[in-house]
Amino acid sequence: MPLRSIATFFVMLLFMSAAQAATILVWGDSLSAGYGLKPGEAWPTLLQTRLEEKGFRHTVVNASVSGETSAGGRSRLPAALERHKPDIVILELGANDGLRGLKPQLLAENLEAMIAASREAGARVLLIGMQMPPNYGPAYTRRFAQAFDEVAKAQQVPLVPFLMEGFADQPERFLADGIHPTADAQPLVLDTVWNGLEPMLGKR
Repeated sequence: MPLRSIATFFVMLLFMSAAQAATILVWGDSLSAGYGLKPGEAWPTLLQTRLEEKGFRHTVVNASVSGETSAGGRSRLPAALERHKPDIVILELGANDGLRGLKPQLLAENLEAMIAASREAGARVLLIGMQMPPNYGPAYTRRFAQAFDEVAKAQQVPLVPFLMEGFADQPERFLADGIHPTADAQPLVLDTVWNGLEPMLGKR
């Protein structure tokens, strides 16, 4: 094979390799930012490791911010989409809205706007649901959880109903504040997210 042909062949391989790589943007609050955890313990970091172990060529960008609300995430998202150009957005926002008693309708509007912005940027969205503790009252907790389900159905995006599914009633899985999962609970969070994410990843 001529030298020029060999060089062209390898350039094509490099281009195909780059084209196959994809970016996953984790867009969340302290539950994804790793509040109270050591570097490398939060579930988005564990997600990167699992992707590599399973042969997926994806890069995880964790742009989560502790204390973020759906309104704040909505205002910041366009710049992040432009910068990272993600193929998949894992949208994990709403917990702080609930803790502040925000009307579920406003939360839904913000989630829908972020889904629309992500789609316009060429990204698919995995919506992560949240639930409020029972002391917020049955009416609010029910309506709050329903907001995620209704948005997912209306926008036709996959939904993980509850980020802390399976251990929310286990106090030992949470830090002293009773809100943020411990390092030991992060693999459980990852498993929950993975169930919704894996079908979106495509071929290895």
